[in-house]
Amino acid sequence: MTAIDTLLFGIYPYVCFTVFLVGSLLRYDREQYTWKSDSSQLLRSGTLRCGSNLFHVGVLFLLFGHFFGMLTPHFVYEPFISAGTKQIVAMVSGGIAGLLALIGVTLLLRRRLGDPRIRATSKTSDIVLLVLLWVQLVLGLGTIPLSAQHLDGSTMLRLAGWAQHIVTFRSGAVQLLDGVSWVFKAHMVLGMTVFLIFPFTRLVHVWSGFASLAYALRPWQLVRDRRMNLPASRQVPQQQRRG
Repeated sequence: MTAIDTLLFGIYPYVCFTVFLVGSLLRYDREQYTWKSDSSQLLRSGTLRCGSNLFHVGVLFLLFGHFFGMLTPHFVYEPFISAGTKQIVAMVSGGIAGLLALIGVTLLLRRRLGDPRIRATSKTSDIVLLVLLWVQLVLGLGTIPLSAQHLDGSTMLRLAGWAQHIVTFRSGAVQLLDGVSWVFKAHMVLGMTVFLIFPFTRLVHVWSGFASLAYALRPWQLVRDRRMNLPASRQVPQQQRRG
């Protein structure tokens, strides 16, 4: 492995993850008024609903699929499914989700660049982000034909091994990528770059989505009627209060 490989796949992941976490915390602490998705729906809805729904459904499936697929150790699922079968499932489901997300982001990018009103109010980061996501999805779909050439799951196991070595701070992660196609590597580097720029773009609203889920799952709150704190002689009978 070269020094470039060590930099990109041995050091760069930790730089991206650190900026992702620390940058998000700092932005929330210092610039809460910028913590929003900057929706352009008021300017013109158009293809926003279709493009946004396709993109979010596809990319959320891909996000959780990559998270569990890459970080789940092989011995956990080995008794139930082989590595090759798991790879085929990932190729089919990921291909469908990736295609949906690509159609969605293409509609969003076309809308943002093709509509003069939306283009005039767009930040440079908005356009750069959409372009990066478009390229990332194209690269991801481009890995499917390459994965089809190795249906024994060997490439998938090496990529998962790299991710698991990185998150557990083990050595030898870079060596696992020796011989892996440049398409996979470009997809990985660009994916890490998305996390690097995350705190500086509208992507921070993803955190609010997780917070909303936590809010929906919170336990019930006990709310006491102020009249229940009155002396017994002044409390209104239950049936009278309801009336």
